[in-house]
Amino acid sequence: MDSFQRLKLDELFFEADQMIAEKNFSDAINTLESILIEAPDYGKAYNHLGWIYETKYKDINKAESFYKKCLLYSPDYPAIYINFAVVLSSLGKYDELEAHLTQALHVSGVDKASIYNEFGIMYELQGKFNQAIESYKNAIRSTLSDANIETYGKSIKRCKTKIEIL
Repeated sequence: MDSFQRLKLDELFFEADQMIAEKNFSDAINTLESILIEAPDYGKAYNHLGWIYETKYKDINKAESFYKKCLLYSPDYPAIYINFAVVLSSLGKYDELEAHLTQALHVSGVDKASIYNEFGIMYELQGKFNQAIESYKNAIRSTLSDANIETYGKSIKRCKTKIEIL
C-alpha cells in the first residue's frame, strides 16, 4: 500500500473516531469496516470496533476478538492495552490478563499508571490484596494526576479493609 492510500485510510479512521465522539456508532462501524476491506491489517480500526462492541453493544466476546486483531496488527497502539485489559478482567481471564499487562509496561506511550491500576484490580478480584496494594502504589508513583492519586489511594484503603474483614 502506498503512502497516499494509507493517508486516505487514516483520514477515514479519524472520521470514524469523530463519529464515535458524536455517538454515531452505526456510521462509525460502517466506516471502520470499509477501512478493513481496503486494509485488513489496519489494527486501530479493530480497536475502535472492539470498543464499540464492548461499551455500546455489550458484546464482550466480539470485542475480545476485535481487540486481539488490533494487538496482532498494531501492537504499538497504546489505546489497545487498557481496552483489552478491561475485557480480559471482565471475562476473568487472569493469566492472560497478567501477561497482557506485563507486555503493556514495555510499550511506548502506554499510560503506566493505568496499567498498574489494572494490575491492582486484577489482584484485588483474585483476593490477592497485598499484591493489589503494591500495584496501586505503583500506579500512584506513575501518575501526575491528583484525581488518580485519590482514586488509587481509595483502592488501597478498600484492600486494607478487605484484609481486616476477611
